Amino acid sequence: MLIIGCDYHPSVQQIAWVDTESGECGEEQLMHSDGEAERFYRELKQKGVQVRVGMEATGHARWFERLLAELGFELWVGDPAEIRATRVRKQKNDRRDAQHLLKLLIEDRFPKIWVPSPENRDVRQLLLHRHRLVGMRTRVMNQLQAIAMNEGLRLWNKKGRARLESLSLAPWTSRRRQELLELVDRLDPTIDELSKAIKQEAEQRPEVQLLMTHPGVGPITALAFVLIIGTPERFHCGRQIASYLGLIPCEDSSADHWRLGHLSKQGNALMRLLLVEAAQTVARCEPDWRQHYLHLVLRRGRAIAKVALARKLAVRLFWMWRKGQDYQQVKKFGSDTGQLETPNGVKSITVKLMEHPAPSMA
Repeated sequence: MLIIGCDYHPSVQQIAWVDTESGECGEEQLMHSDGEAERFYRELKQKGVQVRVGMEATGHARWFERLLAELGFELWVGDPAEIRATRVRKQKNDRRDAQHLLKLLIEDRFPKIWVPSPENRDVRQLLLHRHRLVGMRTRVMNQLQAIAMNEGLRLWNKKGRARLESLSLAPWTSRRRQELLELVDRLDPTIDELSKAIKQEAEQRPEVQLLMTHPGVGPITALAFVLIIGTPERFHCGRQIASYLGLIPCEDSSADHWRLGHLSKQGNALMRLLLVEAAQTVARCEPDWRQHYLHLVLRRGRAIAKVALARKLAVRLFWMWRKGQDYQQVKKFGSDTGQLETPNGVKSITVKLMEHPAPSMA
């Protein structure tokens, strides 16, 4: 087998390789623009060589992944943070990086990570595309709102738009208003079409339908959760889910000093956003969640409370998916996340005493 450590860049890749049978080794730089890299791997295929390629997780490499899959070569994608942590020397260049990846592959210390399927990635593009268009529409509507407020109006409704269109404005302001309204009219049907496509995709996945039984979780949040997590068997507990999504604090503790910082944010940013939005919806419609949210707001502030509920929602969805239980079953029988109850304190102790009074001593 030929083992290759590949330091990948958008325009070039530096490789270091070794033949495990003959012991022959070498290194080479392959350009992408002139097809040199593709010819190199296709020649290996023609020779009938078994190949394993190791590279760091990076962007702009879809064509390379498709090429290796077409040729039947094994591709290992590694965690950049763990690979960086195993590097000892302070000298860093492409040659050393490729040699370091090769060394990890040979010593069986390569931190291989899960890679989503091409179909999974394509559906992710649907969610991301809609998210970006909604952001564009929001920015356009905010600009129209600014124009309206300068004229003493408030948007958004049909009457407000009609009044905005009827205003007599200066020439360039009028042109800006007209073009911004045209952008909104163009974005609305496109976003509606993408939303329908997401609903259709959600209807085809039983696990998404299962997660949608939870209050506040719609097709977008449920579908995104399923696509980003991949499979619940990858994780053993809720803490790993929270860590994977970047919903845990940074930590710099040593000896008797315990220091927690801001969120690590080492996961998918879109998933965190959707979880925070969904958690706020749950807090509005579920009394237990609302009570817990208000308690956290008083103790730690609104921002931390929102993130804490998002973390609890992520863990709850994980156990629902892993156990195959809908929301009513989880609410009835409980889950490994526990129930959102009032912490032990004066109120909870008082309630317990009222429900179970002490026996009379008379």
